Amino acid sequence: MTTASPLMTTYPPAQVTFVRGAGTELWDDTDKRYLDFLGGLAVVSLGHAHPVVADALCEQARTLLHVSNLFATVPGRQVAAALDRLLGGGGKVFFANSGAEANEAAIKLARKWGGHGRYGVVSAYGSFHGRTLATLHATGQPEKHETFQPLPEGFRHVAWGDLEDLERAIDPTVAAVLLEPVQGEGGVNVAEAEYFRAVRALCDERGLLLMVDEVQTGLGRTGRWFGHQHFDVVPDVVTMAKALGNGVPIGACWARADVADVFQPGDHATTYGGQPLAASAARAVLAVMEAEDVPARARSAGAHLTERLLTLDAVSDIRGLGLLLAAELDGRDARQVAADCLAAGLVVNGVTPTALRFAPPLLVTHDEIDEAVSILSEVLS
Repeated sequence: MTTASPLMTTYPPAQVTFVRGAGTELWDDTDKRYLDFLGGLAVVSLGHAHPVVADALCEQARTLLHVSNLFATVPGRQVAAALDRLLGGGGKVFFANSGAEANEAAIKLARKWGGHGRYGVVSAYGSFHGRTLATLHATGQPEKHETFQPLPEGFRHVAWGDLEDLERAIDPTVAAVLLEPVQGEGGVNVAEAEYFRAVRALCDERGLLLMVDEVQTGLGRTGRWFGHQHFDVVPDVVTMAKALGNGVPIGACWARADVADVFQPGDHATTYGGQPLAASAARAVLAVMEAEDVPARARSAGAHLTERLLTLDAVSDIRGLGLLLAAELDGRDARQVAADCLAAGLVVNGVTPTALRFAPPLLVTHDEIDEAVSILSEVLS
C-alpha cells in the first residue's frame, strides 16, 4: 500500500529519493548511482557535499547560527564585499534567501528609486523571475499568471531581443527594465550582445534602471563571473542566488551605491537574509570558486560537453553559454528522454518539449562528461 505524501502537491510525484551525494554523483535509497547534470537546477555549483563548504557550515554552526539583522556579523559583510568586487565595485548588497526574494528586493528598490507614479518594470516574454506574486507577474509566461489573478500591477512584457518592442513599452510610468542574460527556464535562450548594449543605452537615454537577473547565470555558470559580462554591459542592479550557497539557501541583490542608498531602514528586510550560517557557506563557495577559477572551468567543460553532444545523431543543435546548455532533440519528447535518462542513471531535465537542459556542477570532469553523454547516447539509440 502506497503511503500518501505529507507534502503539498506543488511538484510532480518524485520518481527517485536521493539520500547522499559527492561531487557530480548522487545515490538513491536503493544505493543506485547517478550522474547529476542538472545540479539541483544550477544550484550545486561546486558539487554535492563539497568538503570546504561542509567544514565551513559545521564550524559556523558551532560558533554562531543567527542573530537579528539589527546587528552586524562577519561572514555576511565579507561575502558582500567579495560580490561587489566580482561585479566591479561601487555597489552595495542586500541578502535574501532565494532568487525570487532577491528579485522582490530589486523590484521594490526600482519603485522607490523611481518615485511616485514611476513604478513599472518591463521584462521579456519567456523570462522567469520567481513565483511570489510580484516576481510571478514579472515572469513573462502569461499561462502561469491566470490562476493567481489579480496580480500586482506595474508589469509589462515585450518580445525577447526586440529593441523596438521595448521602446514602445516604455512610458513615464516605467522605472526599470529586468532581463536575464540567458533565459534559463524559458529554454536556455542566450541574449545577443548587441541587444543588451542597446538596452543599456536606451535605459541611459530614458533614465531607467537596467536590472539583470543572474539567479541562474551568475557566479561562473556561463564562463564569466556574471552572464552580462559577456556583453560588456554594466547593470544598475544585479540579482543572484542558486550557485552562491551550493545548496544552502541564500540570495543577494546588488545595486550601484547611489541606487542602493534610496533604501532606508524599514524599507525592506528579511529575518534570515545573510545570517551567519548561510553567509559562511557563501564565503566558502566564493573562496573555492576563485581558487578553482570556475569561469575558466565552465568554459572548458562547456566546450567539451557541446562537442560530445553534437556527436549524437538525435541532437540537432546546442545553445547556451559555459555550463548552462540546452540540447535540441530531433523530434524527440525531451521530458520522456529525461525520464529515460533518470532510469539509466543520468539526471537532466526537459527545459522545453524538445530540448534537454544541462547544468552540472562547475567542477565536473571531462571523464564525467564522457560518461554522461554515453548514457544519453544509449537512451537515444
